[in-house]
Amino acid sequence: MTTDTVTEVFEEHRPVLLGVAYRMLGRVADAEDVVQEAWLRWSGGDRSEVREPRGYLVRVTTRLAIDRLRQIKARGETYVGPWLPEPYVTDFGDRVPDTAERAVLADSVSLAVLVVLESLSPLERAVFVLREAFGYPYADIAAWLDRGEPAVRQLAGRARKHVEERRPRYEVDPAQRRDLTERFLAAAADGDLEGLLELLAPDVRLVGDSGGKARAPLRALESADKVGRFLIGAARKGVRDFSVRFVEVNGGPALLALSGGKPDAVFQLDVADGRIQAVYIIRNPDKLRSLAALP
Repeated sequence: MTTDTVTEVFEEHRPVLLGVAYRMLGRVADAEDVVQEAWLRWSGGDRSEVREPRGYLVRVTTRLAIDRLRQIKARGETYVGPWLPEPYVTDFGDRVPDTAERAVLADSVSLAVLVVLESLSPLERAVFVLREAFGYPYADIAAWLDRGEPAVRQLAGRARKHVEERRPRYEVDPAQRRDLTERFLAAAADGDLEGLLELLAPDVRLVGDSGGKARAPLRALESADKVGRFLIGAARKGVRDFSVRFVEVNGGPALLALSGGKPDAVFQLDVADGRIQAVYIIRNPDKLRSLAALP
């Protein structure tokens, strides 16, 4: 391959590689680092035996992500308050024309699912991501991970059972989520507690991620009354030079709150049966940096 061809091939597959790495790590910066390392190995290595570039690159990226995840877990860092994945801007566009396929990809990158994936072992997580999110054959996954196919099937079954038992049953209809998000924003901004309570499920849950670096609840709030009053109280305190815009993160509509033109918080809702079942608030400034570059 010429230098230009090497670059073109890698860039063609970069979105998939970043998607694999992010689902493995839940951190945009770490995922980008892993993809960059994959590029260095691709561009500087021996490609004479590579017959299928996409498979080769997915294999390299997955292995690098497993190593990175093991390093993160080995450090055993203590996180202040609830942990949520770093918001990941998703706009599948024309790359995923099939509605069913889009729904699968969106679900696999949702905040709720990624939180559950944190409890899997690195190998289980890799198998789950490659199989459930991207649909790769067990034989390919086994070859990429240097495992026997029966062992990979066992890992996949264990991971799938774990995720199914723990992930909430939320709808992924973007139109309904967008509508409820707009009504949620209007009620909170107007200080309309009664209107907000009409949108919230009785057992709604609010999870705030600040990492101890911003104001947010250090424990999850549960019940419509507690969540509603917290949101109205937070809205009344106000933020300097406040503005809000809609963005698509983690496969669904979200609110990006800006203070002085800089990202201050991301709000995303999970919806089922026409009501808001969960409210996620990400305020850790380290997790909002990538959103500063949004046009």
